[in-house]
Amino acid sequence: MNAFWKDSIYLQREQLARMLHDPLARLAGRCTEAWPDRARLNEVLAQGFDGIPHCTFLYCMGTDGIQICDNIANDGIVPGHFGRDRSQRPYMKEAVPAWGFLLSDAYISQLSRRPSLTALQLVRSDAQTWGYLGADFDLRNLPVTAELYEEPGYWRQVKGDPSIRSHVFQQCRVESPMDGNLEQALSILEELLTDRGVFQCQIHFSSSQATLWTVDDPFRYRILDHEALSDPDICLVYPRRPYPGNAAIAQSDNKRILSTLRALRLTDPTFYLRLASINLFNGMVSLTFSCDGSHYMPHEEFLLKDTAFWF
Repeated sequence: MNAFWKDSIYLQREQLARMLHDPLARLAGRCTEAWPDRARLNEVLAQGFDGIPHCTFLYCMGTDGIQICDNIANDGIVPGHFGRDRSQRPYMKEAVPAWGFLLSDAYISQLSRRPSLTALQLVRSDAQTWGYLGADFDLRNLPVTAELYEEPGYWRQVKGDPSIRSHVFQQCRVESPMDGNLEQALSILEELLTDRGVFQCQIHFSSSQATLWTVDDPFRYRILDHEALSDPDICLVYPRRPYPGNAAIAQSDNKRILSTLRALRLTDPTFYLRLASINLFNGMVSLTFSCDGSHYMPHEEFLLKDTAFWF
Protein backbone atom coordinates (compact mmCIF):
# COMPACT_ATOMS: atom_id res chain seq x y z
CA MET A 1 0.00 0.00 0.00
CA ASN A 2 1.30 3.47 -0.89
CA ALA A 3 1.29 5.54 2.29
CA PHE A 4 0.60 9.26 2.39
CA TRP A 5 3.14 11.48 4.18
CA LYS A 6 1.54 11.25 7.63
CA ASP A 7 1.58 7.47 7.47
CA SER A 8 5.21 7.57 6.37
CA ILE A 9 6.10 9.82 9.33
CA TYR A 10 4.33 7.45 11.71
CA LEU A 11 6.33 4.46 10.44
CA GLN A 12 9.59 6.42 10.66
CA ARG A 13 8.90 7.52 14.24
CA GLU A 14 7.94 4.00 15.24
CA GLN A 15 11.31 2.69 14.06
CA LEU A 16 13.20 5.49 15.84
CA ALA A 17 11.32 4.86 19.10
CA ARG A 18 12.20 1.17 19.00
CA MET A 19 15.86 2.03 18.44
CA LEU A 20 16.07 4.58 21.28
CA HIS A 21 13.78 3.31 24.03
CA ASP A 22 15.90 0.53 25.53
CA PRO A 23 19.29 2.33 25.62
CA LEU A 24 17.69 5.44 27.15
CA ALA A 25 15.86 3.37 29.75
CA ARG A 26 19.13 1.68 30.76
CA LEU A 27 20.94 5.01 31.00
CA ALA A 28 18.09 6.50 33.05
CA GLY A 29 18.49 3.61 35.49
CA ARG A 30 22.14 4.54 35.95
CA CYS A 31 21.17 8.19 36.50
CA THR A 32 19.18 7.23 39.62
CA GLU A 33 22.48 6.34 41.31
CA ALA A 34 23.84 9.87 40.77
CA TRP A 35 20.68 11.95 41.14
CA PRO A 36 20.74 14.95 41.66
CA ASP A 37 24.52 15.48 41.81
CA ARG A 38 25.56 17.62 38.82
CA ALA A 39 29.11 16.31 38.52
CA ARG A 40 28.15 12.66 38.90
CA LEU A 41 25.32 13.01 36.38
CA ASN A 42 27.73 14.59 33.91
CA GLU A 43 30.00 11.60 34.38
CA VAL A 44 27.21 9.05 33.95
CA LEU A 45 25.94 10.73 30.76
CA ALA A 46 29.44 11.05 29.32
CA GLN A 47 30.09 7.34 29.93
CA GLY A 48 26.76 6.36 28.39
CA PHE A 49 26.76 8.80 25.46
CA ASP A 50 28.07 6.34 22.88
CA GLY A 51 25.23 3.95 23.75
CA ILE A 52 22.57 6.39 22.46
CA PRO A 53 22.71 6.18 18.66
CA HIS A 54 22.79 9.40 16.62
CA CYS A 55 22.45 11.61 19.72
CA THR A 56 23.47 15.29 19.73
CA PHE A 57 23.05 16.18 23.44
CA LEU A 58 22.19 14.40 26.68
CA TYR A 59 21.03 16.14 29.87
CA CYS A 60 18.86 15.64 32.97
CA MET A 61 15.99 17.76 34.25
CA GLY A 62 13.85 17.84 37.33
CA THR A 63 10.11 17.34 37.05
CA ASP A 64 9.83 21.15 36.79
CA GLY A 65 11.86 21.17 33.56
CA ILE A 66 14.92 22.83 35.12
CA GLN A 67 18.18 21.29 33.93
CA ILE A 68 20.23 19.86 36.81
CA CYS A 69 23.42 18.97 34.90
CA ASP A 70 25.30 20.19 31.86
CA ASN A 71 24.70 19.26 28.26
CA ILE A 72 26.83 16.29 27.28
CA ALA A 73 27.90 15.97 23.64
CA ASN A 74 30.14 13.56 21.78
CA ASP A 75 33.23 15.56 22.74
CA GLY A 76 32.27 16.12 26.38
CA ILE A 77 30.61 18.83 28.46
CA VAL A 78 28.89 21.74 26.70
CA PRO A 79 28.80 24.61 29.22
CA GLY A 80 26.03 27.14 29.63
CA HIS A 81 23.00 24.88 30.07
CA PHE A 82 23.05 24.04 33.79
CA GLY A 83 19.96 25.57 35.37
CA ARG A 84 18.28 26.12 32.01
CA ASP A 85 14.49 26.21 32.12
CA ARG A 86 13.20 23.85 29.47
CA SER A 87 9.64 23.75 30.78
CA GLN A 88 8.25 25.73 27.82
CA ARG A 89 10.02 23.79 25.09
CA PRO A 90 7.73 21.82 22.74
CA TYR A 91 8.79 18.39 24.02
CA MET A 92 7.95 19.37 27.62
CA LYS A 93 4.39 20.23 26.62
CA GLU A 94 3.69 16.71 25.37
CA ALA A 95 2.37 14.10 27.77
CA VAL A 96 4.86 11.36 28.59
CA PRO A 97 3.10 7.97 28.19
CA ALA A 98 2.61 5.69 31.17
CA TRP A 99 5.58 3.52 30.20
CA GLY A 100 7.86 6.52 30.71
CA PHE A 101 9.24 7.16 27.21
CA LEU A 102 8.34 9.96 24.80
CA LEU A 103 9.65 10.65 21.32
CA SER A 104 8.59 14.23 20.66
CA ASP A 105 7.23 15.72 17.49
CA ALA A 106 9.87 17.48 15.42
CA TYR A 107 10.51 21.15 16.21
CA ILE A 108 12.99 23.90 15.32
CA SER A 109 15.85 24.03 17.83
CA GLN A 110 16.63 27.30 19.63
CA LEU A 111 20.40 27.27 19.11
CA SER A 112 21.02 25.86 15.63
CA ARG A 113 17.54 26.66 14.19
CA ARG A 114 17.48 23.17 12.72
CA PRO A 115 14.63 20.62 12.61
CA SER A 116 15.18 18.45 15.69
CA LEU A 117 13.40 16.10 18.04
CA THR A 118 13.86 15.07 21.65
CA ALA A 119 13.43 11.75 23.43
CA LEU A 120 12.44 11.92 27.10
CA GLN A 121 12.85 9.02 29.50
CA LEU A 122 11.42 9.25 33.00
CA VAL A 123 14.00 8.83 35.75
CA ARG A 124 12.30 7.09 38.66
CA SER A 125 12.97 4.72 41.50
CA ASP A 126 10.20 2.52 42.85
CA ALA A 127 7.10 4.75 42.90
CA GLN A 128 8.98 8.06 42.94
CA THR A 129 9.59 10.09 39.76
CA TRP A 130 12.69 12.28 40.01
CA GLY A 131 12.78 13.88 36.61
CA TYR A 132 13.73 13.26 33.00
CA LEU A 133 16.67 12.12 30.95
CA GLY A 134 16.60 14.15 27.73
CA ALA A 135 18.26 13.26 24.44
CA ASP A 136 18.27 15.76 21.57
CA PHE A 137 18.65 14.70 17.94
CA ASP A 138 19.34 16.68 14.79
CA LEU A 139 17.12 15.26 12.06
CA ARG A 140 20.09 15.31 9.67
CA ASN A 141 21.81 12.68 11.82
CA LEU A 142 18.89 10.27 12.08
CA PRO A 143 18.62 7.33 9.67
CA VAL A 144 15.67 7.30 7.32
CA THR A 145 14.04 3.92 7.75
CA ALA A 146 10.83 4.62 5.84
CA GLU A 147 10.48 4.76 2.07
CA LEU A 148 9.86 8.09 0.38
CA TYR A 149 6.11 8.55 0.45
CA GLU A 150 4.12 8.69 -2.76
CA GLU A 151 1.59 11.36 -3.55
CA PRO A 152 -2.02 10.18 -3.27
CA GLY A 153 -3.88 9.61 -6.52
CA TYR A 154 -7.22 11.10 -5.52
CA TRP A 155 -8.71 14.51 -6.31
CA ARG A 156 -7.60 17.25 -3.94
CA GLN A 157 -8.86 20.82 -3.86
CA VAL A 158 -6.89 23.67 -2.26
CA LYS A 159 -8.38 27.12 -1.62
CA GLY A 160 -6.20 30.04 -2.57
CA ASP A 161 -5.83 33.67 -1.51
CA PRO A 162 -9.11 34.88 0.09
CA SER A 163 -8.56 38.39 -1.26
CA ILE A 164 -8.52 37.04 -4.82
CA ARG A 165 -11.61 34.90 -4.27
CA SER A 166 -13.56 37.83 -2.83
CA HIS A 167 -12.94 39.95 -5.95
CA VAL A 168 -13.36 37.26 -8.58
CA PHE A 169 -16.57 38.81 -10.00
CA GLN A 170 -14.82 42.16 -10.41
CA GLN A 171 -12.23 40.78 -12.80
CA CYS A 172 -12.26 39.64 -16.39
CA ARG A 173 -9.77 37.62 -18.35
CA VAL A 174 -7.39 39.75 -20.39
CA GLU A 175 -6.16 37.99 -23.49
CA SER A 176 -2.52 37.03 -23.16
CA PRO A 177 -0.17 36.57 -26.12
CA MET A 178 -0.52 32.79 -25.63
CA ASP A 179 -4.32 33.03 -25.78
CA GLY A 180 -4.14 34.52 -29.26
CA ASN A 181 -2.12 31.53 -30.46
CA LEU A 182 -3.28 28.91 -27.99
CA GLU A 183 -4.07 26.08 -30.40
CA GLN A 184 -0.57 26.15 -31.91
CA ALA A 185 1.12 26.51 -28.49
CA LEU A 186 -0.72 23.47 -27.16
CA SER A 187 0.11 21.47 -30.29
CA ILE A 188 3.80 22.18 -29.65
CA LEU A 189 3.43 21.05 -26.04
CA GLU A 190 1.68 17.88 -27.20
CA GLU A 191 4.65 17.09 -29.44
CA LEU A 192 7.09 17.68 -26.58
CA LEU A 193 5.10 15.47 -24.19
CA THR A 194 4.47 12.59 -26.56
CA ASP A 195 7.66 12.45 -28.65
CA ARG A 196 10.38 14.69 -27.18
CA GLY A 197 11.05 13.37 -23.68
CA VAL A 198 9.12 16.00 -21.67
CA PHE A 199 7.44 14.28 -18.72
CA GLN A 200 6.13 17.32 -16.85
CA CYS A 201 5.01 20.71 -18.01
CA GLN A 202 3.49 23.69 -16.23
CA ILE A 203 1.50 25.95 -18.51
CA HIS A 204 1.27 29.58 -17.35
CA PHE A 205 -1.58 30.84 -19.52
CA SER A 206 -1.70 34.36 -18.09
CA SER A 207 2.04 35.00 -18.45
CA SER A 208 2.34 33.07 -21.73
CA GLN A 209 5.07 30.61 -20.81
CA ALA A 210 5.60 26.95 -20.05
CA THR A 211 8.07 25.28 -17.68
CA LEU A 212 9.31 21.85 -18.79
CA TRP A 213 11.16 18.90 -17.27
CA THR A 214 12.71 16.21 -19.49
CA VAL A 215 13.67 12.60 -18.91
CA ASP A 216 17.19 13.38 -20.17
CA ASP A 217 17.79 16.11 -17.58
CA PRO A 218 15.12 15.75 -14.90
CA PHE A 219 16.79 17.91 -12.21
CA ARG A 220 16.70 21.12 -14.26
CA TYR A 221 13.73 22.86 -15.80
CA ARG A 222 13.48 24.78 -19.06
CA ILE A 223 11.25 27.76 -19.75
CA LEU A 224 9.58 28.35 -23.09
CA ASP A 225 8.26 31.88 -23.53
CA HIS A 226 5.54 33.02 -25.92
CA GLU A 227 7.98 33.32 -28.82
CA ALA A 228 9.15 29.72 -28.40
CA LEU A 229 5.59 28.47 -28.00
CA SER A 230 4.70 30.18 -31.30
CA ASP A 231 7.48 28.48 -33.26
CA PRO A 232 7.21 24.74 -34.04
CA ASP A 233 10.98 24.74 -34.71
CA ILE A 234 11.44 24.67 -30.93
CA CYS A 235 10.71 20.94 -31.12
CA LEU A 236 13.98 20.42 -33.00
CA VAL A 237 16.08 21.27 -29.93
CA TYR A 238 14.45 18.46 -27.93
CA PRO A 239 15.72 15.04 -29.13
CA ARG A 240 13.12 12.46 -30.03
CA ARG A 241 12.54 9.95 -27.27
CA PRO A 242 10.22 6.93 -27.05
CA TYR A 243 7.16 7.52 -24.94
CA PRO A 244 7.84 6.18 -21.41
CA GLY A 245 6.53 2.68 -20.95
CA ASN A 246 5.81 3.33 -17.28
CA ALA A 247 3.93 6.59 -17.83
CA ALA A 248 0.58 6.67 -16.02
CA ILE A 249 -0.96 8.79 -18.80
CA ALA A 250 -1.52 7.05 -22.12
CA GLN A 251 0.16 8.77 -25.06
CA SER A 252 -3.16 9.37 -26.80
CA ASP A 253 -4.62 11.10 -23.73
CA ASN A 254 -2.22 14.06 -23.87
CA LYS A 255 -4.08 15.62 -26.78
CA ARG A 256 -7.41 15.28 -24.96
CA ILE A 257 -6.01 16.77 -21.77
CA LEU A 258 -4.54 19.77 -23.59
CA SER A 259 -7.77 20.30 -25.53
CA THR A 260 -9.75 20.38 -22.28
CA LEU A 261 -7.27 22.85 -20.78
CA ARG A 262 -7.82 25.12 -23.77
CA ALA A 263 -11.57 25.05 -23.18
CA LEU A 264 -11.14 25.85 -19.48
CA ARG A 265 -8.96 28.82 -20.39
CA LEU A 266 -11.27 30.35 -23.01
CA THR A 267 -14.86 29.39 -22.19
CA ASP A 268 -15.74 31.82 -19.40
CA PRO A 269 -14.45 35.41 -19.04
CA THR A 270 -14.70 35.41 -15.21
CA PHE A 271 -13.80 31.87 -14.17
CA TYR A 272 -10.85 30.84 -16.26
CA LEU A 273 -7.71 28.76 -16.05
CA ARG A 274 -4.53 30.61 -15.03
CA LEU A 275 -2.12 27.71 -14.56
CA ALA A 276 -2.12 23.98 -15.30
CA SER A 277 0.37 21.16 -15.10
CA ILE A 278 0.64 17.63 -16.44
CA ASN A 279 2.91 14.91 -15.06
CA LEU A 280 3.10 11.72 -17.09
CA PHE A 281 4.39 9.58 -14.23
CA ASN A 282 2.09 10.86 -11.48
CA GLY A 283 -0.80 10.63 -13.89
CA MET A 284 -2.09 13.88 -12.40
CA VAL A 285 -3.37 17.15 -13.81
CA SER A 286 -3.32 20.30 -11.70
CA LEU A 287 -5.50 23.34 -12.32
CA THR A 288 -5.42 26.83 -10.81
CA PHE A 289 -8.33 29.10 -11.71
CA SER A 290 -8.89 32.85 -11.63
CA CYS A 291 -10.42 32.51 -8.14
CA ASP A 292 -7.00 31.15 -7.05
CA GLY A 293 -8.48 27.76 -6.19
CA SER A 294 -6.36 24.76 -7.19
CA HIS A 295 -7.29 21.18 -8.04
CA TYR A 296 -5.07 18.09 -8.28
CA MET A 297 -6.85 15.33 -10.17
CA PRO A 298 -6.12 11.94 -11.68
CA HIS A 299 -6.12 12.51 -15.41
CA GLU A 300 -8.85 9.87 -15.95
CA GLU A 301 -11.19 11.80 -13.69
CA PHE A 302 -10.22 15.09 -15.30
CA LEU A 303 -11.12 13.76 -18.75
CA LEU A 304 -14.57 12.75 -17.52
CA LYS A 305 -15.42 16.37 -16.66
CA ASP A 306 -16.64 18.72 -19.35
CA THR A 307 -16.75 22.51 -19.15
CA ALA A 308 -20.31 22.43 -17.79
CA PHE A 309 -18.98 20.73 -14.66
CA TRP A 310 -16.51 23.52 -13.97
CA PHE A 311 -18.66 26.51 -14.89
